[in-house]
Parts: sequence; structure tokens; C-alpha cells
Amino acid sequence: MYGGQNRGSGSRSNNLVVPQANAALQQLKMEAAQELGVTIPQDGYYGNYTSRETGSLGGYITKRLVQIAEQQLSGRS
Repeated sequence: MYGGQNRGSGSRSNNLVVPQANAALQQLKMEAAQELGVTIPQDGYYGNYTSRETGSLGGYITKRLVQIAEQQLSGRS
């Protein structure tokens, strides 16, 4: 299990290693959703979304995070 015992109970179990990064991750999520045409639910509940929608959003965010990390490791910004 990833992150804790509360899986499936509606509470978040994926805690950020660097909590100060939350704002940047939220911004990245919003940008990714806009580019993919997926509306982020205001209440945070993704139960009405298809696996394709949420998977494409998660995959896109992961791809961007890897690109950012590669750029930082290579000395570019």
C-alpha cells in the first residue's frame, strides 16, 4: 500500500515529502488539466471521471515532472 492505512476511506494517504511544493504541484495539475481538456472537480472528488481521464492527467503530470527533473539534473532551467 502506498502511504497509509486510510486507503479507500476518502481521506488522502499520499503525503508530500516536501509540503512547500504543494502550490507548484497544484499549478502543474491545473496546467495539465487545461492542456488535456479535463476539468478539475472543485470538491476534489474524481469518482465521476473515467479512468482514461484521470490516467491521462496523472500520466501527463508525471511526464512533466520527469522533464523538469531531467532539466535540473542537466544544469538547464
